[in-house]
Amino acid sequence: MERKGIVRWLLVFCVTWTFFGYLFPELLWNGDICKSAWIMTEEDGELVKEELSLSGEALLNAILEAEPGEIHGRSKLLEIWNAFWKKGRKVSDKSMEQKLVAEAPIGVFDSGVGGLTVAREIMRQIPNEKIVYFGDTARVPYGSKSKETVTRFSRQIVRFLQTHQVKTIVVACNTASAYALEDLEREIDIPIIGVVKPGAKAAAEATKNGRIGVIATEATIGSRIYSQYIKKIHPEVTIYGKACPLFVPLVEEGLWEDPVTDEIAKRYLNELIDIDIDTLILGCTHYPLIRSTLARIMGDKVTLVNPAYETARELREMLEEKGLLKETPVALGENKYQFYVSDGAEKFKTFANSIIKYGILSAKTINIENF
Repeated sequence: MERKGIVRWLLVFCVTWTFFGYLFPELLWNGDICKSAWIMTEEDGELVKEELSLSGEALLNAILEAEPGEIHGRSKLLEIWNAFWKKGRKVSDKSMEQKLVAEAPIGVFDSGVGGLTVAREIMRQIPNEKIVYFGDTARVPYGSKSKETVTRFSRQIVRFLQTHQVKTIVVACNTASAYALEDLEREIDIPIIGVVKPGAKAAAEATKNGRIGVIATEATIGSRIYSQYIKKIHPEVTIYGKACPLFVPLVEEGLWEDPVTDEIAKRYLNELIDIDIDTLILGCTHYPLIRSTLARIMGDKVTLVNPAYETARELREMLEEKGLLKETPVALGENKYQFYVSDGAEKFKTFANSIIKYGILSAKTINIENF
C-alpha cells in the first residue's frame, strides 16, 4: 500500500508539473522561448519596440514590475497576465495605483483631432498644467461605432495614458463621454471627467425659453445623453437633437470658412431655427472650429454653448478641490505638452499647429492595440 501511495503521488506530481509546464514554460523549463515578448521604450523622443529574451524568474519579475500595457507578447504567461488586467473589471489593479501629485500631467483623449479644442481651452484656462494628449486618428470616427467598440477603444487609451502617470483624465470626445465614461469612472482610481456634463449644465443655465438644441454625431444624439443630464437640472425644458455627421470631415479638411460648410450648416440648422430654440450645444469637439459659421446662421438670439470651454472650467475647479492644481509654471526645457496618435502623426501635427498657438514640436505614433 505504501508503495502504491508513493506511485500515486509521483503520478499526481508529474501530471501537475506537465500541466503547469504547459501554462508557464518560462518558469518551469527556464527555456529561452520568450523572444515574442517586447517592451515599448522611448529613444530620442520616439517610441520604439525593444525585443525581450527573458526566461524564468527574470521574465516574471519584468512582467510584475511593468506598467499596464508596457510589456507585450504571445507566451502563455504573458497571455494570462494580460487577460487578468485587460479583461477584468479594473483597468489597472491596486498594485499599479498611481500617486496623484500636482506636478503630474493631465491626460486628454479624443477619437481624433476634435479634442484639441478641449486641450486648447485647458492651455488657456490652466496654463501651468502639463498635458498628454492622445488622438485615435486610425480609428476615427467614433460617432458611427457601437457602444461596446467605443468603450473598448476608450479602455485601451486610458491604459496608455496611465503609463504616463497622469493625475486625471479628460474624455474630450462626446461619443466616448456618452458611451464609456460611466464604465471608466468605476474602473480607474484617478479623477476622470467628460465633456457632456459641463456642456449640459451650461445650457440648462443659459436657456430662457426652455428650448435647447443639440448638434452632435449620430451616436451622441442617439444616446440622448445631453437630454438626460439637462432634464436632471431643468426638468421643464425641451431638447431637440440634430445629427450633423458631415461637420467632422469638413473640419478635418480645414474647410472652416468655406461656402460648402455654410451650405451644409444651413441645411442642418434650418429645422432648429424654425422651432425657435434659444440655446444650441455644440455637442462635438470639432464644432467649435466652425463656431463663427454656426453663430452667423443661428443669429444673435441663440446662445452657443461650447462644452470644451465649460469642461476646462470644471476641470480647474476639480483640481483645486482635490489639491491637484499645479501652481508653478513648467520648468524651462521640460516637455510641457506631449501629443500621441494612432496614425498620421505629420498630418495631425500640421492640423494641431493651425489651431493651437503653443508650438507643437512633435506628434508620435503608437500602436494603441498593444494596450
